[in-house]
Amino acid sequence: MKKIQIFTDGCCKGNPGPGGYGCILKHNGKSRELTGAEKNTTNNIMEMTAVIKALSELKEPCEVELTTDSQYVIKGITHWIHGWLKNGWVNAARQPVKNKSLWQELHRLNQKHKVSWHWIKGHSGHTENERCDELANQALNSL
Repeated sequence: MKKIQIFTDGCCKGNPGPGGYGCILKHNGKSRELTGAEKNTTNNIMEMTAVIKALSELKEPCEVELTTDSQYVIKGITHWIHGWLKNGWVNAARQPVKNKSLWQELHRLNQKHKVSWHWIKGHSGHTENERCDELANQALNSL
């Protein structure tokens, strides 16, 4: 099974507003960057989109070390999703889960790959996270 490192970040000016995402995939000493933007989105959607886009690039099941600065993504995919699945995509407040289709896609990708999830503090000097932030903002500014 291939071992891949993925780093992701998303951003938004206004919430909602225009947003961007950036990700880096690393394998065998090679690095690939992905980026994109939406005219009307939220920060959480861009954070999730970055992860989904990166995992979607993998053509076969891989062992993935995924690093993000998004507590929303980390908590959602490692903790909250279990209750959402059990309760039919209803959250603890008995409301429909926001961004359900994105969570469903992320769950599908998480099942396909062996992902270890890592959270890091944003804007703390982490080289790849800073680069992903730069990519996200460049994409947003290109709208």
